[in-house]
Amino acid sequence: MSPFAEAVQSYCELSPIRVWRHGSTAQRRAIFGGWLLLLLLCVGLGVATVEWSWSGMPVDMGGVTAYITLYPPLPICLLLTLTLGWWWGAIPAYCSTLVLALYAGMPLPWALLFACADPLGLGIMAIGYRGMVMRRDLRQLSALLYFVQLCFVASIFSSAGALIWSYTNHVAPGAQLPDWQGWWLGSFLQSALMGGPALALLWPRVHLWQLQHQTLMRKRRGGSRRSVLRMLATVAAGVLLYGFVTIRLAEADASAAPDVFRQTVWIFYWVFATIILFSAFFGYQLFSHWQESTDGLLNEMQRMNIDLERLATTDALTGLLNRRAADRHLDAEWHRARRTGHTSALVLLDIDHFKQVNDRYGHPGGDAALRMLASCIRSVMREVDLSARYGGEEFLIVLPETAREGAYVFAERLRERVAATDICHEGHVFRCHISLGIAISDKYEASYESWVRRADQALYRAKQGGRNQVVMGV
Repeated sequence: MSPFAEAVQSYCELSPIRVWRHGSTAQRRAIFGGWLLLLLLCVGLGVATVEWSWSGMPVDMGGVTAYITLYPPLPICLLLTLTLGWWWGAIPAYCSTLVLALYAGMPLPWALLFACADPLGLGIMAIGYRGMVMRRDLRQLSALLYFVQLCFVASIFSSAGALIWSYTNHVAPGAQLPDWQGWWLGSFLQSALMGGPALALLWPRVHLWQLQHQTLMRKRRGGSRRSVLRMLATVAAGVLLYGFVTIRLAEADASAAPDVFRQTVWIFYWVFATIILFSAFFGYQLFSHWQESTDGLLNEMQRMNIDLERLATTDALTGLLNRRAADRHLDAEWHRARRTGHTSALVLLDIDHFKQVNDRYGHPGGDAALRMLASCIRSVMREVDLSARYGGEEFLIVLPETAREGAYVFAERLRERVAATDICHEGHVFRCHISLGIAISDKYEASYESWVRRADQALYRAKQGGRNQVVMGV
């Protein structure tokens, strides 16, 4: 997919309601059944985290001790969020964390709040990809860096649950750093090192499936200004929250630190916070300018495409459809009439003795006659009817849901209207007559070309019979 096609692509999520209403039985079983199995797996792995003490494990990193919490449900829920949608990942994340908390003995009210931590982090990921439409196969450096940054901010927000865990388990203020650091660092590493490769592998197949099943998707407009503002605000808030909580916990763990050192750290934090807020504001202003320019370009391209489509399908002299467009509509109407069994009428007509008009008044006079005829056709046809200049002075009209009597009445009214209309050209006033042939659709006909051929034969008989008349074809 080209970068431009990716940029204008809407953010899509799998809609449970549309899957239930429009999906096949096999699709419903596969999607809902597979999702329930993953939910149960997440719940089991969440309990295993408590049972086997995978929380706040110390790891030596080059002489520095870091704390990591291993939480296997997280990469699974991350993949569900980025491939199917936020709700698909948030519900298993909430259920697994809630069961984990209750299994560990946390009071129910605190457990209900504690379980919101991971869905909050997954919400940051969803907001990020709604705000900026990025490739989720991670094959470009910008897409990879964007994913890693979102993983970091999401892990900071979700790690707020570590503070609830420390409070309900009565962890001393000086010993809360392992829980806090273990949560955000473990979440970040698992999302980046496990969720990232899995997403890069699965996304091309998922995206292809989405394109093939548009009726099951709920589309969200990517790149809107409000989404970008939310994304920048959450990123800035996440970085500030990370710095604030880390300094507070480190300060409590090192109560003997000199006051000058503490003051210096806090001064650095507030300077850093100011820079982050300024960067977020500047980034939003830059994006707004880019989006306005892009929207203007896309609107101009859309207008040009409409103009090109009109030029490609319209006869420049009369404003009616040209032959190429007429053939396309004729084929569609022939298939529709054949499928429904309803009758439609085809009227083929041309101007009598048109060569004499050109010889007497010149080609500009002939053009005036053709424009007059097109105007008369538009004045008598219905909105559902179709008219085209089929070649030279020959015109074609399709009358859907019209039988023989209705088609004949229409043709006679058009013939009389043309005969009574004056053509004014360079001081000359003259009139023209037309001959018309009608053919009614036949569901046993081989193609729309045969339909046109019968109308042309009726027009030929009108010419042979003296012109200025309507002949109904067989």
